Amino acid sequence: MNKDQAVLNPELLPALTLAYIGDAVYELWVRKHLVTQGCIRVNTLHHQAIKYVNAAAQSELAGRLAPLLDDREMQIFKKGRNAKSGRQPKNMEMIDYRRATGLEALVGYLYLLNKEDKLEQIFMILLEMIENPPADHS
Repeated sequence: MNKDQAVLNPELLPALTLAYIGDAVYELWVRKHLVTQGCIRVNTLHHQAIKYVNAAAQSELAGRLAPLLDDREMQIFKKGRNAKSGRQPKNMEMIDYRRATGLEALVGYLYLLNKEDKLEQIFMILLEMIENPPADHS
């Protein structure tokens, strides 16, 4: 595989490379969303972004997406989830970290394929999940 083939074809990229791209796309989308909602103070932006960009939230989002993914998208998610990064996550469960990595790999894959409709669908589910959490009936 030559370098140009890998860049042009996300199918040939390692899962952690897709996750690296997906992490940036995900983070940028969250930041843009917060700014367009009128949040402009950097400290406030950071605290608001944490609701969206954390392994637990990404893991939950991944679980909600499963029924909406086609076979290839599910393969990419699983490839990312099962990739060994060599890092031990701090202050989070390993399963959440792995599912978050799977979600990031999927986002990177979709981004590189210019699947904007699918990415928008994912981000709308994220918004619904974070901004309208289920009522706590305890």
